[in-house]
Amino acid sequence: MPVEYGYLEFARPILRDGLEALRCRGVRHVLAIPAMLFAAGHAKNDIPSVLNTYAAETGLRIDYGRELGVDRKMIQAAGARIRTTLDRADRDDRSAGRKAVALHDTLLVVVGRGSSDPDANSNVAKVTRMLVEGFGFGWGETLYSGVTFPLVEPGLRSVVKLGYRRIVVFPYFLFSGVLVSRIVQHSQLVAADHPEVEFLNASYLGDLSLIHI
Repeated sequence: MPVEYGYLEFARPILRDGLEALRCRGVRHVLAIPAMLFAAGHAKNDIPSVLNTYAAETGLRIDYGRELGVDRKMIQAAGARIRTTLDRADRDDRSAGRKAVALHDTLLVVVGRGSSDPDANSNVAKVTRMLVEGFGFGWGETLYSGVTFPLVEPGLRSVVKLGYRRIVVFPYFLFSGVLVSRIVQHSQLVAADHPEVEFLNASYLGDLSLIHI
């Protein structure tokens, strides 16, 4: 099956280039999948607009699929990243002769992209709740990197007051980039002001076999 890809903005090839490459290879029916975690403005409006315009111009049949969404495998993938972070911290504690921090003394912070779409924002909160209950963390909070609230740094300064010994900061992002780097920077700033709390920065999702588009 011929496969191409395209970006909506900030990178090339753009979405139209990917569609044109398929059409030039003789493809007449395209299955377009939004490689996005949740359906917000881009997935609901911008991508369909590009697809519909291109289909009308060329006669190409394009069927549009759904975003990754709140899916069991996505939760498992997120859990795998968090588990790796916790296991590494526990090994460091053992090596240093320290007692491992219990999960009920650990607070999980899940950081989403942030959107003007409340449906997308609520899905991040749902992911947080499923991870907190699945692991047995003492508490969980959902923060956002922009657009909506609570934002990362003020949110972390608020949750640190809850008194947990360890805070795990997990960016619920598919890939790295400026926003993920800023999340780490904000976490480091707050951690420097609160040396009594252990901050752990989990990796973004990345290329995990559990994630199937």
